[in-house]
Amino acid sequence: MHRSGTAMAWNVFKFCTALRGLGSIMILLVLGVVGVTYYAVVLTNYGPALSQGGFDSFTALTILLLFHFLLAMLLWSYFSVVLTDPGVVPPNWRPASDEERGESDPLNSLEFDNSNLRVRFCRKCNQPKPSRCHHCSVCGRCVLKMDHHCVWVVNCVGALNYKYFLLFLFYTFLETTLVTLVLMPHFIAFFSDEEIPGTPGTLATTFLSFVLNLAFALSVMGFLIMHISLVAGNTTTIEAYEKKTSGKWRYDLGRKKNFEQVFGMDKRYWFIPGYSEEDLRRMPELQGLEYPSKPDFDSQ
Repeated sequence: MHRSGTAMAWNVFKFCTALRGLGSIMILLVLGVVGVTYYAVVLTNYGPALSQGGFDSFTALTILLLFHFLLAMLLWSYFSVVLTDPGVVPPNWRPASDEERGESDPLNSLEFDNSNLRVRFCRKCNQPKPSRCHHCSVCGRCVLKMDHHCVWVVNCVGALNYKYFLLFLFYTFLETTLVTLVLMPHFIAFFSDEEIPGTPGTLATTFLSFVLNLAFALSVMGFLIMHISLVAGNTTTIEAYEKKTSGKWRYDLGRKKNFEQVFGMDKRYWFIPGYSEEDLRRMPELQGLEYPSKPDFDSQ
């Protein structure tokens, strides 16, 4: 049994180490897909169409403006997720009041009881954990309101960058859908008898770009729908798995307030990876340590 436990721990360690190394490769892969797509859309197909004049030039200009706008928002959101710390437990953190402690000792209370808030303790970090905080084996630390560790962004998705992750999914879906639609006529032309202008290299790039963006659009759409449902219920991927079929959830305050806890109350900042200073000042939940719960939850 001891050997088996040691082997399992070693396998998990190697798996986590591999995920860390894979992260840098995934960033290069994302940039590679962006590069191929840019070459196919801008340099090969719609950039040259600007000089044709008439309606074709207007159409090309409209497509290129929308393409560049969505690409800029996509990259802004993406690198905001990559470079923003998802939120860690402050040194020597303790709960703000005794009410959060319940009747249990924080050093012995290792689980979160949905019907009774108690302070949990992380044996790996050797420190108490705030509510909705989980330990990430890949990062090797506790992450505030951890949703999951994403190899695509080489980072955990948590309290401080979850909005940026959602915007990354949103703009990726819009961008890949746009590229799929504008390259579809060129893709269909591959299977027709008419002559297609361009070199074999540019045609292959257009074909590859269409297939990649179609695949990303379909896969991201699934993730986007899933996370929209999580935001609507004010839960994370980990929490949704932990509470399973439980009908009660302490932090579900209604769709509007649930949405604001992720995106803030200032509508001007909803679609950009950032928050207003006013929201950061008046909404402590954006910092990942304190979350309001249903006032009548404990009486149910």
